[in-house]
Amino acid sequence: MPQHGKKYREAAKLVEEEKLYQPDEALALLKKLNYVKFDPTVELHMQLGVDPRHADQMVRGTASLPAGSGKEVKVLVFAQGDKANEAEAAGADFVGLDDYIKQINEGWLGFDVAIATPDVMSKVASLGRRLGPRGLMPNPKTGTVTMDITRAVREVKAGRVEFRVDKTSLIHIPIGKLSFSEEQLMQNLAASIDAIVRAKPSGAKGQYIKSVVVCSTMSPSVRLDVPTATALKVS
Repeated sequence: MPQHGKKYREAAKLVEEEKLYQPDEALALLKKLNYVKFDPTVELHMQLGVDPRHADQMVRGTASLPAGSGKEVKVLVFAQGDKANEAEAAGADFVGLDDYIKQINEGWLGFDVAIATPDVMSKVASLGRRLGPRGLMPNPKTGTVTMDITRAVREVKAGRVEFRVDKTSLIHIPIGKLSFSEEQLMQNLAASIDAIVRAKPSGAKGQYIKSVVVCSTMSPSVRLDVPTATALKVS
């Protein structure tokens, strides 16, 4: 396996390997661990006590980040008529139906989130094999199939992120940029953990949240104290 570079190894020395950090300690430490020249994304990783092979243990949902994601999100809305006009007024970057279905089938994927009204899903469904594996397929469970287009577009633009447990029972979710203040990152951390806790499936048995870890792009990870992290309240 490749070895980490010198800068990473120097940063890793600042993390106490066996320590479980308080959330505020961990976020403050992340800023000290940074050694890259760009503004890295702060990520939350959670190990869950579920088996996603079973439908009643699948964890999926959305989290609204109070401080935003720090990323410009390109939104595509599949809609017609008045709903298309509503999407444009709400700030969607791309609005249409047949023309965008054709472009996507030809390989275009120049958007981050796709939203659709229920009445056009019979056409959009044909894109499942292209958009599904990339997590871009509109889905009622994540609020991206809706008649309330204005709300959906504005929430996504403001910092709504989707999460889904992977086959190893892990959830990965971006919670902002390292340039955010510690207070902003704490707000986003609390909102994200709260959303995942509330998404606990009916089939989950035993300990639901097994570990909580934060890191920034290319930085060492910092493990959080699970009870403290899951007790965070959204202010």
